[in-house]
Amino acid sequence: MNDLVAYRGTGLIPVASYARTSEDFRQRDGHGVRHQLRINERTARQQGCRVVAVYADNGLSASRPGVARPGFDRMLGDLLRGSTSDGQEIRGVVCVADDRLYRRPEDFSRFYASLTAREGRVYVDPRGVRDPYSQEGLLQAVRSLDAAVTETRVRSQRITNWHWARAVEGVPHSGPRPFGWQEDRITLHPYEAVLVQRAISDRIGGKAVRAIARDWCDLGVTGTRGGRPNAQTVTQIITAPRVCGYRANKGVLLLVPGTTRPVPGQWAPIVPPERWQAVCATFSPGSLYLHRGSGAPRLTEERAKPRRIGSGLLRCGSQRSDGTECRGAMSAQKGRSKRSPYVYTCRSCSRCSISGPLADEALERLLFSAAPEHARLSETVRRRWTGGDMDVDEKRRALRSVLACCVVRPGVKGNPSWDHTRVQPVFRRVVGESP
Repeated sequence: MNDLVAYRGTGLIPVASYARTSEDFRQRDGHGVRHQLRINERTARQQGCRVVAVYADNGLSASRPGVARPGFDRMLGDLLRGSTSDGQEIRGVVCVADDRLYRRPEDFSRFYASLTAREGRVYVDPRGVRDPYSQEGLLQAVRSLDAAVTETRVRSQRITNWHWARAVEGVPHSGPRPFGWQEDRITLHPYEAVLVQRAISDRIGGKAVRAIARDWCDLGVTGTRGGRPNAQTVTQIITAPRVCGYRANKGVLLLVPGTTRPVPGQWAPIVPPERWQAVCATFSPGSLYLHRGSGAPRLTEERAKPRRIGSGLLRCGSQRSDGTECRGAMSAQKGRSKRSPYVYTCRSCSRCSISGPLADEALERLLFSAAPEHARLSETVRRRWTGGDMDVDEKRRALRSVLACCVVRPGVKGNPSWDHTRVQPVFRRVVGESP
């Protein structure tokens, strides 16, 4: 690091500041990353550095596979280039802790490859300056990775055991209150409980679940998180075991150990078990309406697969009230026109939507026309894609091998023209020859 010592003699070392939080679902104000960035500023000054670029990923896990971190990917690209997009030189990274950067071996490898792509780089944290090229510096990073992986496994198992122990005791679910109950999750909500009871009766009587959802919308009903009810959410409410006082865990009905009796919950039921069984019987096994969450199995034990190539890959680019980007995952929903039979809508804020065919066309353009040299797919993949020989799953794998995500900028209200530049790519750094 002799060249770095020489650089210290002429001025402060220019470094990139990175911050990440795993969750921000309560305050939704980005305070976690904001506090980390302030600590990074202080650490940089103390260690003879100055922050020239800031990268942050708010509410994004580093331990779950498949989670795109745009800020992290953008920082790695700038490290490889040696400078920011506006030409500021970068000679290191400052962060509050290693586990903010990586918790998985794949991210560790990508980070260190980018950091050491050029000579004279440093890694800075509150404990001091680390030499990433030395054996001790690398061993220290590997030890932190091992500790992060172990902590993730232990914490995951501890949380799983905690939820299971609460479930077998009949304790209500944690998190936002369920629709139909008050904040204590035990006492029935005087208005919502009546709606659920009436919806169950209507469904057993043959009424379409979409019609029930429309009735709720006409009454001005909103979910416990403020969203408008639709057919899937209404179905999940009326078919949840909690409506008859039964406790479930991870979508599985719990039984009293050694018996075939369901575990009773500690809350007031809305309907008797016979009514709950009757309403569940109105849905066929594997019904899409009964699907709960992106990772939960249906009644057939099969996981639901996205039907559109952009689902989950597209991220919302609308701004929150605090000025930060939403970056929520966008999923496909039924559209209202022949030109756009389906649209991609943000699942978090619902403030950003884009025509499905427009977005898919933009993704294909990015894949084959705008991808940088290191991210281009083989000619074989291109021929199979354009020839119609690839199904949705294969196309999604091809896109994932090139793109970390795509940020969709909000459209202009009243402008019917298609603008492909609304879909802005975040390319991956290392891509294989085939998906």
